[in-house]
Amino acid sequence: MRTPPHSPSTAPALPDEFAVRASRLAGYALAALLAIGLVSCGWLLYAGKIELLPPKLSHDAMLHGEVTHKIARQLSNAWLPEQAANLERGASWILLGDTGPRVRSGCPGWLFLNQELQINRHAQANAQTKAKAVIEIQQRLQRRGIQLLVAVVPDKSRIAGDRLCGLDRPAALATRAVEWTTALQRAGVPVLNLAPTLQPLGASAYLRTDTHWNETGARAAAHAIAQQVATLGIRATPAKRFDVHTKEAALRPGDLVHLAGINWLPLRWQPTPERVAATEVSERQEAGAAAGDNLDDLFGDDQLPNVALIGTSFSRNSNFTGFLQLALGAKIGSFAKDGGEFSGSANEYFSNPAFTQTPPKLVIWEIPERDLQTPYEAIHWEK
Repeated sequence: MRTPPHSPSTAPALPDEFAVRASRLAGYALAALLAIGLVSCGWLLYAGKIELLPPKLSHDAMLHGEVTHKIARQLSNAWLPEQAANLERGASWILLGDTGPRVRSGCPGWLFLNQELQINRHAQANAQTKAKAVIEIQQRLQRRGIQLLVAVVPDKSRIAGDRLCGLDRPAALATRAVEWTTALQRAGVPVLNLAPTLQPLGASAYLRTDTHWNETGARAAAHAIAQQVATLGIRATPAKRFDVHTKEAALRPGDLVHLAGINWLPLRWQPTPERVAATEVSERQEAGAAAGDNLDDLFGDDQLPNVALIGTSFSRNSNFTGFLQLALGAKIGSFAKDGGEFSGSANEYFSNPAFTQTPPKLVIWEIPERDLQTPYEAIHWEK
């Protein structure tokens, strides 16, 4: 009788001494990593830098995960996640040329904001809500004898479309700015779509590694807005003369490099940086004249600008405000806000003593095209 062959044992092999020691070290390292992450996130909570729930929680926001997404974005600002993200972004850029989810690479040296290439959920409804908000504000200003001029800044991906090099800009976005400005015009709101002004300039109107216009684009936009102000019959005051000085060319960091998370890399490893000869516009000091030295105006009110500018970082980049003052031949009050998007600057200005106590004759409201169809954040008027 033949003895059946022995079947191999299914019992797991015992780890050797090296594996046991290595597993302990790995466990300690993982526990330390988790502890550091917990402490860094806990610090954000303790410091009050995380908003767990928005002031107005909508059913739609909960269903689509916007609440948890916002919390995740806030937690990503903790030290450990931020450092880990920097390392991942730097390695992805160096090895794969990847710029991450917020930035897209076009032609060599050109970066674009991904937000400009996306179709927003509820896009049309959001645009209509924002148009109604602008119309309501214009009517409220009008009742106080204040005029409103809206200026829509076109997407960089629209004007510099020949630098996209394979990036897809959805056809649905082609008429976005025109449809929105037309709705305002029908309601009697003075509005200027700056696309026809910047289109002839093409890529020369925008910075390569930044989402904003350059001085060529900013100057052209300022002249177009000044012409529109003249058609409204408004004379900007106080009239001033300005001196213009061009500085030496210097490196200009691009905000898209920062958004891509690769601005910490050595310059030679980043997208080719730009050199910009910035213009400086300063008010000319007339001989024998002193600011506020007017016996007819003991409180200096005749020196307060009658034109106020609200808006976004476009108004704060490439000397746009200076060029607008040059084009108007007068000082203006600038209340634009970086990262303010559609409502941020308006919310702050309309509750500001500068508006409530010394209202202007004209409010110029600069709005980027990419913000027209994003969710609307309510604008609260002064009480």
